[in-house]
Amino acid sequence: MYAVISTGGKQYKVAAGEKIKVEQIAADVGQDVVLDKVLAVGSGAELKVGTPWVDGASVMATVVAQGRHDKIRIFKMRRRKHYRKHAGHRQHYTELQIGSINA
Repeated sequence: MYAVISTGGKQYKVAAGEKIKVEQIAADVGQDVVLDKVLAVGSGAELKVGTPWVDGASVMATVVAQGRHDKIRIFKMRRRKHYRKHAGHRQHYTELQIGSINA
């Protein structure tokens, strides 16, 4: 069984037992989180799609870690104008262990 969930403005296809990294969620490590924005639930050839959410469906997950991704280097330059700009960015993430899918 799998589900398509929406969190942090992105969509993820998840199944029980998987680990995923999502945009930061305000939760402590070890805490259980209920993800109730389920777009679709599937099992084999059967697929149930919501409009926009599947009624009564939810995904239980446990917070494994909070962290930051690798640094992304940003370099902007305008040729012949002596303009150079350096910047960097590290996005926060929450790592989740998917427990169960309730449909």
